[in-house]
Amino acid sequence: MQGEKIGEESGKVISQRVLPNPGGGPKMETSIQVNSKLLGVEATTTATYWSVVRPDGTLYGEGQGIVMGKEGDLATWVGQGVGTIKQDGAISYRGAVYYQTSSARWLRLNSVAAIFEYEVDAQGNARSQIWEWK
Repeated sequence: MQGEKIGEESGKVISQRVLPNPGGGPKMETSIQVNSKLLGVEATTTATYWSVVRPDGTLYGEGQGIVMGKEGDLATWVGQGVGTIKQDGAISYRGAVYYQTSSARWLRLNSVAAIFEYEVDAQGNARSQIWEWK
């Protein structure tokens, strides 16, 4: 069940490249840099994820990121998600992320499974919302 909203982000895609994928179609790697707010702490997140198009046209992806708080807090995350490609080239993902941190203000994230909604428009503008999964 969706619980408390714990974060939100907005920013830009900063790079993309196509990777070899011996198991099928192309694998796209995307890196983003976004302004974040995580448990009320202002931060910057840099993340890279890859995605593949599945036979039914949906996307599957995995990624990892680093969240750096404006006052020195640091957390990392790993996650997975599924998505769709919209007619205008926008992409919409839903999935889960798992944090790891030693920052006192974010320690509770070590025991949280978080769910997210992530959207990227055709111009590379990215935004997401993150909730605790109860």
